[in-house]
Parts: sequence; structure tokens; C-alpha cells
Amino acid sequence: MAQLTVRNIDDDLVLALKARAAEAGRSSEAEHRLILRQALKGSRDSGSLFERAEQLRAQLGTVSDTTAIIRADRGRDVE
Repeated sequence: MAQLTVRNIDDDLVLALKARAAEAGRSSEAEHRLILRQALKGSRDSGSLFERAEQLRAQLGTVSDTTAIIRADRGRDVE
């Protein structure tokens, strides 16, 4: 496998990357690989965003009439 060196990274960006890696329980290096993989996968496949949105819609389902939901949320059950 190849190695990649990136120079002149702002200190605050490095700290943010380290914090993100720690939150996910990964090493900084593993986090960097993941970020690059996700960024480059998205740039090659322009439909990936739309595919992901469709997956989320399928998981969540659809609501055709939100009136009842809004009224219930407001505490008013008016017909």
C-alpha cells in the first residue's frame, strides 16, 4: 500500500481530526483513511447522495397528511 503525506495542516484542523477519531474509537490514521475513502467515493458516484436519501426514505416511511401529527403535537385534537 502507498503512503500519503500532507503538509501545512492548520493546528485546529489536526485537533479536530484527532478528536473525531477518539470519539469514534479509532486511531487518527484510521480516521484519515475513512474520511478520504468517503470523500472520494462520493466524488466518483454522483448518484450516491440520492441513493442514500432513498434508503433513508425507505427506512422512515412516508407521511401523506401531516395535519393530524401537527395538531397532536400542539396538544389540539381538532377535526
